[in-house]
Amino acid sequence: MYKRIWLSPPHLGQEEQEFVQQAFQDNWITTSGANIDAFEKDLETFYNNKIHAVALNSGTSAIHLALIAAGIDKDDEVLCQSFTFCGSVNPIIYLHAKPVFIDSEEKTLNMCPIALEIAIKHRIKNGIKPKAIIVVHLYGMPASMNKINQIAKKYNIIVIEDAAEAFGSKYKNNLCGNLSPYGILSFNGNKVITTSAGGALLVNSLKEKDHIIHLATQAKDNFAHYEHTKIGYNYRLSNILAGIGRGQMKILKTHLQKLQDNHDFYLQLFKDSVNITLHTNPNESYCSNHWLNVLFVKPSAKFTNHDIIDHLDSLNIEARLLWKPMHLQPVFQNHLFFGKKVAQKSFQSGLCLPSGSNLTLDDKKRIKEALQPFF
Repeated sequence: MYKRIWLSPPHLGQEEQEFVQQAFQDNWITTSGANIDAFEKDLETFYNNKIHAVALNSGTSAIHLALIAAGIDKDDEVLCQSFTFCGSVNPIIYLHAKPVFIDSEEKTLNMCPIALEIAIKHRIKNGIKPKAIIVVHLYGMPASMNKINQIAKKYNIIVIEDAAEAFGSKYKNNLCGNLSPYGILSFNGNKVITTSAGGALLVNSLKEKDHIIHLATQAKDNFAHYEHTKIGYNYRLSNILAGIGRGQMKILKTHLQKLQDNHDFYLQLFKDSVNITLHTNPNESYCSNHWLNVLFVKPSAKFTNHDIIDHLDSLNIEARLLWKPMHLQPVFQNHLFFGKKVAQKSFQSGLCLPSGSNLTLDDKKRIKEALQPFF
């Protein structure tokens, strides 16, 4: 049996171990240290020093702290993209606030600006103005941020940009994560770069960065003893894991190019298919990192997305269904939803293909041969 081809496995370079070893030598086995400071600086440099970065233990923690910084409180309503992973939504519940789910648009699979404004008008008409919008760049594809930001500005609602899957993606030549007041990154093991587990919150000022660090380190006030006037959280990234991040940043551009090469491979593979469409950039305004390559099975096909997944699995190749929309999840079934059925239909017909930056030519040959019956 061939080795398994995974969807998006970690891809390490040569320098991660050096930074981790340095942390051991310096005895900084904690949530502070030189690796954390340098990793944050690396992130800020990647964004041309237009943002300030706070390294945290997950992307979910970053969303939680962004909501707190945005002033979200009990019973506040937060407009959230339905087509996403639960980590985008759960922090709303942590704060005892209420998610209101928004459908996707077909061209990006991300938050539909039309449905967004309909939802805002509906909630205002019913006496409740939403406090924030969480938009997600799904699978690396940028959302239609100009329209979303214009609507947010019109109604004075703050935007939180979940770029957990879109590190390196660009919208109108601007990096995702820097298109709204708060940007979210994830460095989970399956992301573009990894720190094993981790994330970051991107903010616009040093004052905001200091505030987020304060909240992420148990909100200890500046006294000789332990004094707390706010509830804090143990959300900082460890100095060891930040060392992995430093090594990963050195090969980030190489990873991004390999992801683009993978997408070009799939474009060529499916260019003449009558049964399958590949999700790709709608136009020149969108530049996805193609973290995962998404395809859709047409209704006229004599097979389903499940058939493809099962066939690939029989050949030891991983493929996966798309995220099940949050408004269809049992835990969120009583929450409001605005839109049509774009997210639902995408879930029912789509799947993700192996897209890791360490995909080899032999891997691609196996994938091509495995998919041959579906062309």
